[in-house]
Amino acid sequence: MLEALREGSVYTRTLPGAAEETVIVGDKVTEGDKTLVPLFSAYGREPIVGPDGKPLLVDISSLQEVSAGRSLRLALRPLIDAFSGQSQLGDPDPAVRKAAATKMGNAGDAAALPALTEALGRERDRWARHAMEEAVALIGLRSPDEAARVAAIGRLGELRSINALDRLRDVGAEAAAAAPVKQAALDSVKRIERWALVTGAIETTFQGLSLSSILLLMALGLAIVFGLMGVINMAHGELMALGAYATFVVQGWFSAHLPNAFDYYFLVALPISFLVAAAAGFILERGVIRFLYGRPLETLLLTWGVSLVIQQGLRLWFGAANVDVTSPRWLSGGIPVMVGVQLPYNRLFIIGLAAVCVSVMYVLLFRTDAGLRIRAVTQNRGMAACLGVRARWVDACTFALGAGLAGLAGCALTQIGNVGPELGQNYIVDSFMVVVTGGVGKLLGSILAALGIGGLNKIIEPSFGAVYGKVLILAFVILFIQRRPSGLFAAKGRYADA
Repeated sequence: MLEALREGSVYTRTLPGAAEETVIVGDKVTEGDKTLVPLFSAYGREPIVGPDGKPLLVDISSLQEVSAGRSLRLALRPLIDAFSGQSQLGDPDPAVRKAAATKMGNAGDAAALPALTEALGRERDRWARHAMEEAVALIGLRSPDEAARVAAIGRLGELRSINALDRLRDVGAEAAAAAPVKQAALDSVKRIERWALVTGAIETTFQGLSLSSILLLMALGLAIVFGLMGVINMAHGELMALGAYATFVVQGWFSAHLPNAFDYYFLVALPISFLVAAAAGFILERGVIRFLYGRPLETLLLTWGVSLVIQQGLRLWFGAANVDVTSPRWLSGGIPVMVGVQLPYNRLFIIGLAAVCVSVMYVLLFRTDAGLRIRAVTQNRGMAACLGVRARWVDACTFALGAGLAGLAGCALTQIGNVGPELGQNYIVDSFMVVVTGGVGKLLGSILAALGIGGLNKIIEPSFGAVYGKVLILAFVILFIQRRPSGLFAAKGRYADA
């Protein structure tokens, strides 16, 4: 009723046979040149039916609107928030209960304390209970009683409430605040700040791990191609962009043709992005690269030109602006692991995807006949050909495999980054640094190098910015290569100098 009054949807009308005006609510509906209002009862919002048994629609001219001025609407807002928050404290979804408690705590209305205390007594979910305790303490922070304020401040410090940090700092700086209150506020601020350093380190580590997973997916294919054929593929980033745009196209198709199954589009996009990028890589290798083996400068210039062509093609087809890829519901949200730390589902999925791809690549390279042929061609192409290995076909399939892994990286990146024509340019340099630092063609080296470079990116960027962070990492890699030219894991044996 209060919400309808605030929105201007409350009317009075004298119904047939009634001596007094009846208060009703309804939302305006336009039909042609008429404005009609479906009628509902004011309390309970039960539809009012006409003689034909259907909901009654009347012309707005037959109703008298109950207007609410600005001052009344301002007075209604906290009441509506309080009532809606109290009703949501009993919602079966813990996330709704947590959000309602947080909202009530930020409002700081002492009238909400009985409802919060009652809900706290029956709450079993850890994080909803934490939000309710935090809300009670935040309301207590505004209490006129000094002892109550000190107790509330101490409780906020125990709860490690990041939300209360600014308010506690204000209390500690209040000139009129009593000494015990100010001291309690300062102690709680120090306690929360120490906790914030821990949670910040954990979040930075986790973000670095997810970025490392993207770089690893990119570098896996690049390391295989570079190690097998000696091709410096500057179009590898654009193959990644093809995978990202393939995900965007699959999302659009599901949205238009299978809206009820939209949450499953990403599972379909993963293999499609792999196949699209792999097909592009196969065509690229069979079309031009196979004629330029042993000529690294020409392949570098050629693939750089191909990258420009793909970029322009994406601009012409999809536009120069970034496109939006929506995360499915099962990748939205995250897992709260401790106060102030929530691990997003989408980044956990990317880390898991990278782990699966590494495992599959290990099995493929070291536990299958196809992997044996790939390693044979890598170590001694001539001898492998003499023993019946179709080296050219191995080249084409391996290049396609590397391109497909880049497409998977692009698909995964849509969940944490923007998708645009220049997407690949942001990751190609880092991917080459991973390959060179880890050791060309070395799977374990690529994993360790991706972890190191991705982690350094997230550690350095907050202090130096994205551009200077890249410069510092590049300088570090150059210094490292000066000491270990073959990377972390150099080739050994008779083919070390091949």
